[in-house]
Amino acid sequence: MLLTDFDALTFDCYGTLIDWESGMVEALKGLTDRVTSPLSRNQILEAHARHESSQQKYTPAKRYRDLLPIIYKRLGEEWGVHVSHEDCAEYGRSVGNWPAFEDSPGALQYLKKYFKLVILSNVDNESFQASNRRLQVEFDAIYTAEDIGSYKPSHRNFDYMIEKLGEIGVKKGKILHTAESMFHDHKPANEHGLKSCWIYRRHAQEGFGATMNPGQMPHVDFRFNSMHDLVKAHQEELRVK
Repeated sequence: MLLTDFDALTFDCYGTLIDWESGMVEALKGLTDRVTSPLSRNQILEAHARHESSQQKYTPAKRYRDLLPIIYKRLGEEWGVHVSHEDCAEYGRSVGNWPAFEDSPGALQYLKKYFKLVILSNVDNESFQASNRRLQVEFDAIYTAEDIGSYKPSHRNFDYMIEKLGEIGVKKGKILHTAESMFHDHKPANEHGLKSCWIYRRHAQEGFGATMNPGQMPHVDFRFNSMHDLVKAHQEELRVK
């Protein structure tokens, strides 16, 4: 199997192209600085993952920028810190400040020459628009949780993506789902019979960070530690052909 076998790369955005963990930790400083016992980075991220996953299950149609304030409130309660409504609302607006990984824009611009580029993200459209400016590429299709009314790893999100890509001429077997999260992306990709590419951004860190533990590790067809490494592998395939 080769990267050049595929027509479309479907991307998770946050954690894969956008450094959401650094963005979260920075945006949460107003809260975490007031916690009595210091929290490690992973403790912050794992607590966030737990509350995010729970809230997405209970309110699947809520927009991500409206869901984040609830997570902020739950974190404050867990850590014994009083937070105001405005504190929560400000966190909901923080997504646009989350940085892109340094290699994302250049890699996407290169890959655009060879593939359709598609987003399948657990975010709302307004928040993604701000992130898209940081990624500096025009995607061929953008499917958000706001569009679909549910959050990954729901099968609805992948069913929607596969159906809509079929309508623009991309067959299921020609899709390579490209993501960091085992929980949100690779596990449901396996269940849908999609080929997948793991961008293992957390390769130098322990645990799953801002995503839930998937349990049994899913199968992946390609693994790279960065978008830069994905581009290098594609370039090597072209040289060998």
